[in-house]
Amino acid sequence: MTDDPRVTSLRRGGLVFDVHDDGPLDGEPVVLLHGFPEDSSSWSRVVPLLHDAGLRTVALDQRGYSPGARPLARGAYRLDFLVQDVLALLDRTGPAHVVGHDWGGVVSWALAAWAPARVRSLTVLSTPHPGALSRSLVRSNQGLRSLYVAVLQLPALPEALLGRALPSLLRRSGVPGEDADRYAARMRDPGALRAALHWYRALPLSRTPVADVTVPTTYVWGARDPALGRRAAEDTERFVRAPYRFVELDAGHWLPEVAVDDVAGAVTDRVATA
Repeated sequence: MTDDPRVTSLRRGGLVFDVHDDGPLDGEPVVLLHGFPEDSSSWSRVVPLLHDAGLRTVALDQRGYSPGARPLARGAYRLDFLVQDVLALLDRTGPAHVVGHDWGGVVSWALAAWAPARVRSLTVLSTPHPGALSRSLVRSNQGLRSLYVAVLQLPALPEALLGRALPSLLRRSGVPGEDADRYAARMRDPGALRAALHWYRALPLSRTPVADVTVPTTYVWGARDPALGRRAAEDTERFVRAPYRFVELDAGHWLPEVAVDDVAGAVTDRVATA
């Protein structure tokens, strides 16, 4: 810990990350990891409820989303680098409860698998364990649901298409209008959309498998999620060797924005029982 208990920025390897540290200082720290194309503001409706429960929230604008942490090469967005960013944050906060949505969920699964002593508990929204997702690609229609990932591997074309269409695509997928406009505006910053898409493009470069998780875990899934199907959601339990809870919601993909009470309840319950 530093003399200043609040973390407002994080410096690592020449990169500067924006951090939003709020809530009671003596509360259990909860690290919040956003997905694509969100940022730390995706948690804005959830954090007041966590503060009311006595928890301290530390929301990171991750690699590519913080303007000062936007390397050019796709190799800089390998999963091990993304996890190391969060480990550097945990050096400041100490061991914490970790909550991740979408790509933030992928980082959370890997963090808990690779550094379990640093994670007090895990709550993942939408994204199944990577092992369960891999199994589902050949055991369900998940392969069809995930075809967009292959399209995003193309150079330049996804940026050209998404640059104009992103606000309407987000709205149609269930993101509230004000959030969709804010996320899309941030993606118009120089290099921002390319950096965010590099998370997908670095997937073939990430070779270290995500092993079973051994920390207390809650997985929250929306049954109307168009990208992530039931088979992987239900199989995720196979990859957790610790107290585990599966929460199925009548919701889509954007749980931090639209399932606020359910998300906050899942986090506070997991923290209380960890």
